[in-house]
Amino acid sequence: MSFFFTLSMILTGCLLLYFLLKPIRIPPLVGYLLFGILLGFLESKYSNLLDPRLLSLSSEIRKIALIIILVKAGLSLDFSTLKKVARPAIFLSFLPAVIEMISIGIFAPLFFQISYVESFLMGSVLGAVSPAVVVPFMSKMMEEKRGTEKGIPQMLVMAASFDDIIMIVFFQSFLTIETGGTFSPLSILSLVESIVLGIILGVLVGYLLSLLFKHLKMRDTIKLLILFTLGFLLTTLEEAIAPYCGFSSLLSIITLCMIVKNRDESRAVHLLQRTNKLWILGEMLLFTFVGMAIKIEYATNFFFPALLLILISLFFRSLALQASLVKTKFNWRERAFINLSYLPKATVQAAIGSTLLDTANKMIQEGKTGVDNIQKAGEIILSVAVLSILLTAPLVAIFMNFTYKKCLSDDSLKKEETTEVTD
Repeated sequence: MSFFFTLSMILTGCLLLYFLLKPIRIPPLVGYLLFGILLGFLESKYSNLLDPRLLSLSSEIRKIALIIILVKAGLSLDFSTLKKVARPAIFLSFLPAVIEMISIGIFAPLFFQISYVESFLMGSVLGAVSPAVVVPFMSKMMEEKRGTEKGIPQMLVMAASFDDIIMIVFFQSFLTIETGGTFSPLSILSLVESIVLGIILGVLVGYLLSLLFKHLKMRDTIKLLILFTLGFLLTTLEEAIAPYCGFSSLLSIITLCMIVKNRDESRAVHLLQRTNKLWILGEMLLFTFVGMAIKIEYATNFFFPALLLILISLFFRSLALQASLVKTKFNWRERAFINLSYLPKATVQAAIGSTLLDTANKMIQEGKTGVDNIQKAGEIILSVAVLSILLTAPLVAIFMNFTYKKCLSDDSLKKEETTEVTD
């Protein structure tokens, strides 16, 4: 099929799902994800169903959609609220993911014939939360003023942004060991480097951009295009300097948008309104292409042991999450909602779940021997990663949508009451 016919078919399917699911309060991303899985399955059975040129752009399309999410999140955050939840946000950014990784590293060899290095590699794949699921929903909550007074959505946005970086660094370290390399403590130092450089550059670019917006008159659409252009440039910079030093474009994009927002809140409101409209398309493409990247046939290969391992790992993740919230003022409903919101897997697992298997297949093609165990471990890791997406992303999205109004206070009503008393 042609490029544009394939694209029109994808968008038509997404639009139908959007109008069907919204009235029954099921998040459209659930439909897009399942629709993408269906398309990927059909493509594997019937070749040339989808245009290969569009499929080859899957990774780039997902990155563009992710940049839209980051801009949307950054324009919604403010420093004053983040200060209130700085301590739990820091703990949430690493503790649940690391504990989940360790639990998988310990328990996975009991369920599968893999080494401890391979089990910890699996843990680093599964430990990352999905910003694609968490961030848009938290942005929606910030717009509706749900839980914002206590900083709940702001806290989860920032924590989810750090979480992925930490897990990817661990993943790269374990992958190096598994494929015959040696572990270097410098790889852990690159984690700190990525975070610090990402934030510093984001602050610098955001400050300069806010001065530009202040002194040059331009339409909000042009300002938004400048933000996205900078997002693309920062992503390119991260790829270019990756061999030499760590740098997180994800944190840079969020930080620069936060600076723009905090230096002129009224301008940020207009930019956010336009970003929200653009996100309707971004969400469709992101979750459809994430679904297409999922190899559904792997979900059934090790179903029961994988299911049990995922449930065990999520239990330990939840314990670590609750430990991160010690000495906070959140009530039990808010804690339960935070726990639920911080479980979904999707983007990272779809992006790196097949890496070990792909690496093993490449080594076999190059004529290397003794990689059968690596290949088998790669199949197991991919199978568990696929199942983790199918179990968590749709279910958590649905539960979040049905419970957030019951679990979180409506802070807009509080402001209205305060205004009435003042008047």
